[in-house]
Amino acid sequence: MTAPLLVIVPTRGRPQNAARLVYAFAETESLNADLVFVADHDDPELPAYHVAAPRLLIHRGETGTGMVAGLNWAASLYTDIYDHIGFMGDDHLPRTPGWDAHVLGALNSPWPQVVYGNDLFQGERLPTAAFLPSRIVRALGYMAPPVLRHLYVDDFWLELGRRLGGLKYLPDVVIEHLHPAAGKTVMDERYAAVNAPEADVADRLAWLEFRDGEGFAAALRRVREEYSVKGLSP
Repeated sequence: MTAPLLVIVPTRGRPQNAARLVYAFAETESLNADLVFVADHDDPELPAYHVAAPRLLIHRGETGTGMVAGLNWAASLYTDIYDHIGFMGDDHLPRTPGWDAHVLGALNSPWPQVVYGNDLFQGERLPTAAFLPSRIVRALGYMAPPVLRHLYVDDFWLELGRRLGGLKYLPDVVIEHLHPAAGKTVMDERYAAVNAPEADVADRLAWLEFRDGEGFAAALRRVREEYSVKGLSP
């Protein structure tokens, strides 16, 4: 029997982070959430991941396609199985006991919701870890816009929730983001690559074009149509 919520964690080169996150789920008694990691097929740390992660998916997509490709692929496998889909990075850690029950309580609505907690870094400004009903993911056809590789996915979830009128921030639900920019971990090769100026510019331009163009307009239409099927549109 599956839990109501699946949390997808794309990861590369950090099996120690996977083990840490598995431990955090146990420590916070996350009884309503299942956890799955998505690793690249060419990750040299795969043997260690098989030890660290009880549940591991191997993404066999093209090398170098970025985090979003693996996230969307994994989400597509589970939206008909789980009621809700969440994202955490391999540098997130839930700290609040029963955090998953609080998230599910916020998601329990007839209206489309985007829910996020306090990452002790961006706080209310950005959902660096986000949770959506599977209905939204199915309607969109993705968890994050495929035009992105790694960055600005949190901007998408923030804007999606705002425009749908269903953005919910849970300040007392701590899902800490142990990011180098927060001074909570060191800058490794992976961080350096995905945050390089050229990577940031590429994703930022792709995000702005999506946000201000037909991409976001079409996304909103699909979600609103999904929720209007049974007379649930706001």
